[in-house]
Amino acid sequence: MIMSLGSNIRTLTKEMTVEEVTKLPPDYPSSTVKFKAEEAAALLFEAEDFRSGLSFGERIRTAVSGSDAIAFRTCRETEGPFCDYVARGYGKPVLLSGPCLPETKTQQLDEKWVSWLSQFEPGSVVFCSLGSQSVLQKDEFQELVLGFELCGLPFLVALKPPQGCSTVEEALPEGFQDRVGGRGLVYGGWVPQEQLLHHPNIGCFVNHCGYGTMWEFLLSDCQVVLIPEIGDQILNTRLMANELKIGVEVERGKNREVPKESLSEAIKFVMDKDNETANLMKRNHAKLKQMLSNRDLQEGYINNFIQALQDLSNMKSKSQNKMIKPDDVW
Repeated sequence: MIMSLGSNIRTLTKEMTVEEVTKLPPDYPSSTVKFKAEEAAALLFEAEDFRSGLSFGERIRTAVSGSDAIAFRTCRETEGPFCDYVARGYGKPVLLSGPCLPETKTQQLDEKWVSWLSQFEPGSVVFCSLGSQSVLQKDEFQELVLGFELCGLPFLVALKPPQGCSTVEEALPEGFQDRVGGRGLVYGGWVPQEQLLHHPNIGCFVNHCGYGTMWEFLLSDCQVVLIPEIGDQILNTRLMANELKIGVEVERGKNREVPKESLSEAIKFVMDKDNETANLMKRNHAKLKQMLSNRDLQEGYINNFIQALQDLSNMKSKSQNKMIKPDDVW
């Protein structure tokens, strides 16, 4: 997201205090889409040397300073103020392609998923996927699945086996499968996430708010519970939960662990049909989905994006022609 680049406008160093690292610039457009003090390490990642004498942040700033424009896959309807902030901070035009959402896949789910999901009522199943790069410690894995058990709702959890385990089954807490019976499934392989999100029996999606996953759940009808882990996911989550108000973030513990009680409470909160705040989030999500699904909106962004690139190319050509003297032309 464009907010992640916005965090690279200023230079961070390892010598900075937590307060200095997390302090918002005076012209930053939001008081809620930000890092917390305990997340300062996620920001200081950009000060790490990448084996070339340049830190991650310096690489980004060097690349941007040598560019003519900055292009993003996003839209003003979700990140308008942040687009303006980045354009001002870097002094470069910001070109937006729009969300570039894929057509919803129409192929059928495998029978094993259809059969399992058919046991439950529409909108009652909680689905969890934390991304292909997430590998938890065993204690983190167990605390997470205990949170799904605690919520009392049917659930499908797709996670890689935790570190030190070859299968998810061997990592499950003692007695877990006996207690949850047929209402819960922990699966260690790949799942068709986009198709599952459009199954009518899935009503809640617990995820890490990675950029690709974010666009997928925005096109679904699911309630959203977010567990971000790294920098861009954290800012994505704060935008979804605090600004757009379409989901909730799970409250972490003092050591940034995800307590089973916090996860369970977040799930039950968004799935409570009598909770007005949860219903408001559902309405906000539906409005955003409708807007993003508008093909005219996407086509308008693509047309403007192409035109902006052509204008930029023409400007570069004219500028270069002015610099060439007649004697230099062969």
